[in-house]
Amino acid sequence: MNGWDHLEDFLRYLRVERQLSPHTLRNYRLDLTQFLEFCAGHGEGLSLDKVTYQDLRPFLAAALQKNRKTTVARKLSALRTFFKYLQRQGVASQNPAKLAPAPKLEKVLPHYLSVDEAFHLLGEPKGDDFGTRRDLAILEVFYGGGLRLSELAGLNCTDVDLASGVLRVWGKGGKERLAFLGQPAKDALSAYLPLRQRHLEQHGTTDETALFINSRGSRLSTRGAARVVAKWVRLAGLSPGLTPHGLRHSFATHLLEGKADLRAVQELLGHASISTTGRYTHLNLTRWPCECLPGPGRTRTPRPRSPGGFRSARPRSHPLPPR
Repeated sequence: MNGWDHLEDFLRYLRVERQLSPHTLRNYRLDLTQFLEFCAGHGEGLSLDKVTYQDLRPFLAAALQKNRKTTVARKLSALRTFFKYLQRQGVASQNPAKLAPAPKLEKVLPHYLSVDEAFHLLGEPKGDDFGTRRDLAILEVFYGGGLRLSELAGLNCTDVDLASGVLRVWGKGGKERLAFLGQPAKDALSAYLPLRQRHLEQHGTTDETALFINSRGSRLSTRGAARVVAKWVRLAGLSPGLTPHGLRHSFATHLLEGKADLRAVQELLGHASISTTGRYTHLNLTRWPCECLPGPGRTRTPRPRSPGGFRSARPRSHPLPPR
């Protein structure tokens, strides 16, 4: 077997055994294809069982000149996983990518909305037509459930239990979890679903199982859902840098500002590691008064006053836990 055959076997393993998303598989294919092309242009060709750290250095150096550090870190991670797989298959005797240091990445705090900004965004869609009702339901589910973009686009009608306000979500690696919706999200879905059914009947696609559909009566793509968010962010006059993932960041940040337990937020977000959820504690602390932060001789952090004006906000059900 040549390197390309090993790549196809590896991608099949990632898809079947690890159940990685199509987007992740595309990145693996792209990064490893570039590496195999580099090996093919290395003199008479460089076989995978003979690749050393010294061979990887020029490939990573060239990648660093053309790409951001985050992209190079992704390529290095793909190489480490690929060579680990080749070791288990008996193709490679070592993992040269483990010796390569990862580029130092800058810590970028995710963009998120204040509570008042979130209310303003969710109050922007007004209308009884199919498009507006659908868009409002999308925004409410994004913010109220803390879903990823791919998770929202992958929702089916059978995943929704409006009576209990529960969504069955399929996250990364095909892992299932439950997301909980407040009353505004349930109301938005209740108003949208009859229009969805009428829309499907008009287009002759009544067998469509997707919860969110496009104008043609088929499943709304991840790109389509992202455009919905971008449209209403623009109309609301908010920062154009807010993405669907920014609504997820807002969901987590507002929970932690309401003193929710970090482990509980980890479960709601579907994070495999608590350290990933821990990023949101930095966001939370930057908005608290200095006297509320831990200092010398303090054994516990006093509860801060509500920074987002929660008491003055209009009453609605949102991710903050009950007092």
